[in-house]
Amino acid sequence: MQIYLDYSATTPPRPEVLATVRKVLGEGWGNPSSLHQWGQRAALTLETARLQVANFLNAPNPDSIVFTSGGTEADNFSIMGIARQYSQSQHLIISSVEHSAISEPARFLAQQGWQVTRLPVNCQGRVNPLDLMAAIQDNTVLISIIYGQSEVGTLQPIEELGRIARSQGILFHTDAVQVAGRIPLDVQRLPVDLLSLSSHKIYGIQGAGALYVREGVNLLPLINGGGQEQKLRSGTQALPAIAGFGVAAELAAQEMATETPRLRALRDHLFDRLANCPFLDPTGDRLYRLPHHASFVIADSRKEGITGKTLVRQLDLAGIGISAGAACNSGKLNPSPILLAMGYDTSTALGGIRLTFGKDTAIADIDWTAIVLEQILERLMPQLVTV
Repeated sequence: MQIYLDYSATTPPRPEVLATVRKVLGEGWGNPSSLHQWGQRAALTLETARLQVANFLNAPNPDSIVFTSGGTEADNFSIMGIARQYSQSQHLIISSVEHSAISEPARFLAQQGWQVTRLPVNCQGRVNPLDLMAAIQDNTVLISIIYGQSEVGTLQPIEELGRIARSQGILFHTDAVQVAGRIPLDVQRLPVDLLSLSSHKIYGIQGAGALYVREGVNLLPLINGGGQEQKLRSGTQALPAIAGFGVAAELAAQEMATETPRLRALRDHLFDRLANCPFLDPTGDRLYRLPHHASFVIADSRKEGITGKTLVRQLDLAGIGISAGAACNSGKLNPSPILLAMGYDTSTALGGIRLTFGKDTAIADIDWTAIVLEQILERLMPQLVTV
């Protein structure tokens, strides 16, 4: 039995996406910048996908969509495309629970002399809007707050945070990679200037993403060359991946009204199923939470070196795919900076796990995973079992 519960890492491409990708590879392989018929067919494919992604966000102007190689590039572009406009160091505000695609560019800017404020979060990983108000300075030029945290599932009060930024005349960016396809995104309602997306998180293929850029917002390109993507992202577009992205976005928009409550029910069922497990504590905010996301830390202090990575490996042997909360770099397991920012100690921050669901997840998968996970924990920590 194979059960995949790591949809926040990547999603399996939809059959409709694969069919589109194959068609573009076989028949629509022209360069969209070419003037002849092969190029113009490719250009039509490109602009169709741009319109599909714009509609997905309710963006009135398709040209507000800049295609990238993925969410990481879109995040980097949002930070560095603003920062490079200034000859002198300015002030940037992010949260302390950002994805590394934001926190690393912020760290780079700090090394270059920029002031970077990392807003604290509560024990559920949520930013207090009052802390944002207090952090704003005269030289604050950009605020970037993740919409849905990929590791612990917490949703930020993006509307309120964005309104604060807008009231102060400060640009506001959000990484919406995990939210897309699970919660409606309407850039005409959300007070955001920049918003990042990734295709392979919504059943597209890897290699395509997008940055929404509100009309009137100026960015300096990170990649210079032929001037593709409104002269903001040079290089011949990855047309098959982008075409698949458009199809995935269109289908996600059509299905969200039914799929989101189904995912939320699966999520809550798993939390309820594991509520009495003495080995696990849930992490993140239960109320303000991604609908497809459940996360935990190993609860007992006597776990004796058992980490989230241990549970990932054990579940994988049972045919179940989940994710560890801690990042593994060069073979060394490091405590999760997200859990540390939420107030967990170093030992506990090594014990995070994440289970995320998608369109192929059934309630039977949840029940079986809960049984297997409890059995693994009982075997690894037998001293906790009450007789």
